[in-house]
Amino acid sequence: MNIVAIVQARMGSSRFPNKVMADIEGHPMVWHIVNRLRQADLLQNVVIAIPDDERNRPIGWMAWSESIPCFTGSETDLIKRIYGTARAVRADVVVRITGDCPMTDPDVADKVIEEYLVGDWQYVCNVRPRTYPDGLNVEVYSIQLLENLNNEIEDSVYREWFPVYVWENVAPHLMHNVPYKKDLSGLRWTVDYPEDLEFVRCIYDRLGNDFRMHDVLALLGRKPELAKINARPNDSYYDFPYKEKEIE
Repeated sequence: MNIVAIVQARMGSSRFPNKVMADIEGHPMVWHIVNRLRQADLLQNVVIAIPDDERNRPIGWMAWSESIPCFTGSETDLIKRIYGTARAVRADVVVRITGDCPMTDPDVADKVIEEYLVGDWQYVCNVRPRTYPDGLNVEVYSIQLLENLNNEIEDSVYREWFPVYVWENVAPHLMHNVPYKKDLSGLRWTVDYPEDLEFVRCIYDRLGNDFRMHDVLALLGRKPELAKINARPNDSYYDFPYKEKEIE
């Protein structure tokens, strides 16, 4: 079974443009996401999916220079971009990761993938409802589900926000959520604003590149002032009203 992580990334974030190429410890943010996911035991490949336009070519050039597979597609027709990338790499299962999660945890990814593999699911996530910190989001899709979504979704809003379409239309017995043992959903480990990047850089500065969720929690326990750097309510697109949010 070919299980592939697809990191969707773009330069055009309205809140924090070009953030996916922001420097963290000498490498672009999206580079860290890919290389952290490469540590997951259950992934066969990690690729990047970007919009096909001039603005996003720096991501493609970086990927080429670092031997990271990179594929292009529509910026707003996200299901087409993700499904097209999945077909290009002959994926049987797709693990979808957004390009604003430089603290993504390979162990968390493995846990969600494992839940997918042991059940008769088409979609498994850890965000519905969220209990992990915002920024450790993982969604696992069967290739059949992605194909069905690409074929049946007509509304342009849902073609961009296709996870919401899944939640509203896929039969509940085909979906599964993986919760953490306690609710950490109030923690911001994603990058939406400059202060989020400052927080992430502080974590990398203290823990290096090879850390896990429990290492960050331990650090925050010792230095709770770090969490104040980017303290604000989470406003991820996983929360409603989704039409007022933005997607990477």
